[in-house]
Amino acid sequence: MVNPAASENVFAGGSILSIKIGFLFNHDSIHQISHTAPIISEIARMGGHVTVIASSRTQIEHLTKIMGDVADVEFVHIDIGRVAKAVDVLARQIIPFRRIASLRENLKLFSSFDALVVPETTSALLKSHFGLKQLKLIYLPHGAGDRSVGFRDVTRHFDLVLLPGTKTRDRMLERDLIRPDSHAVVGYPKFDLIDLTDRKRFFDNDRPTVLYNPHFDPRLSSWWDMGLPVLEWFARQDRYNLIFAPHIMLFRRRFHTSVEHRKLRHRISIPEKYRHLPHILIDEGSSHSVDMSYTRSADIYLGDVSSQVYEWIHQPRSCIFLNAHAAQWQDNPNYAHWELGQVIDRIADLPAALEKACTLDEVFRTRQTKAFELTFSLQPDRSSAQRAAEAIISFLSSGSVPRDLETV
Repeated sequence: MVNPAASENVFAGGSILSIKIGFLFNHDSIHQISHTAPIISEIARMGGHVTVIASSRTQIEHLTKIMGDVADVEFVHIDIGRVAKAVDVLARQIIPFRRIASLRENLKLFSSFDALVVPETTSALLKSHFGLKQLKLIYLPHGAGDRSVGFRDVTRHFDLVLLPGTKTRDRMLERDLIRPDSHAVVGYPKFDLIDLTDRKRFFDNDRPTVLYNPHFDPRLSSWWDMGLPVLEWFARQDRYNLIFAPHIMLFRRRFHTSVEHRKLRHRISIPEKYRHLPHILIDEGSSHSVDMSYTRSADIYLGDVSSQVYEWIHQPRSCIFLNAHAAQWQDNPNYAHWELGQVIDRIADLPAALEKACTLDEVFRTRQTKAFELTFSLQPDRSSAQRAAEAIISFLSSGSVPRDLETV
């Protein structure tokens, strides 16, 4: 099914058309796309033919926008039947029903590929429940955070796991989630798309700008118990600007459920009074919330458990973390990022924390620099997408990855 000589052909500039590779984007939103899209262009450049499979027209539009014109890439839009759509009208407010239905109702298409590259773990159902045992599943996590949800047993269903750096690799190896010959450290392809030095201006003044970036997890997020008090505090003061840009999924559902933490909560809406203040920008899910526009441009990060904090520290800056769920976070790998800034338990402590955050503590600067290096294995002479493409082709051709990508 796969040509054993394909890897040699790739690096010699020859043909790899015998390998059928699909890139699957099966989500309600666009935030996962940038993590694997750059790899598509690299495989095409190497001579491969890629099929992009997306479960919504919005995802296809975003893909073509960020990729531009790429030869030898086919786009396929998958859909679900009328019965599944009817069920999804109610179910989607609580569970990712459509994503699962999209997998189940398109098995014939998926079985036609040698491999599928995915940025999420729901696709593991293709092997674990839907019988596609021969399909090679290749997983690149969409983010590089510390939450326990990123280190679950489901990872074992993937044939190849592409990782951003040694931090994630070592933690997965420790839990036996990956094998030495079934993973590669490739860096962070999302960075390939972005000019990290570009800093947009969102306010017409010189005040320090705070980015409030709560997660959507109903147990771990600060939004439910601290979010509105945060907005109220910023609304009443005149020293700081505020960008409120939560995880893009927070306002996509009315209810959020966490199977892992056994929690279900109704999402709180934003009062209209906060939407028209000149020093507050509210973004419930535009492309700016996923393309690092805000993490590149703000001065102080205010959040909880989002992996975006690791994108934030590409340029060391002050962080404040809201402990709204009484977490015992010290020496806990699920909260390793809380070592990179101040942690507060009450809104009453926010003014003092912000005052301190106006100057980055050197201890935190050192920690952030080290954390960035452990989280993202970046190389000046080779892009992350190129490394990922080489790992994929080598694995599909010979069953192993280049040795340097295992040990980086």
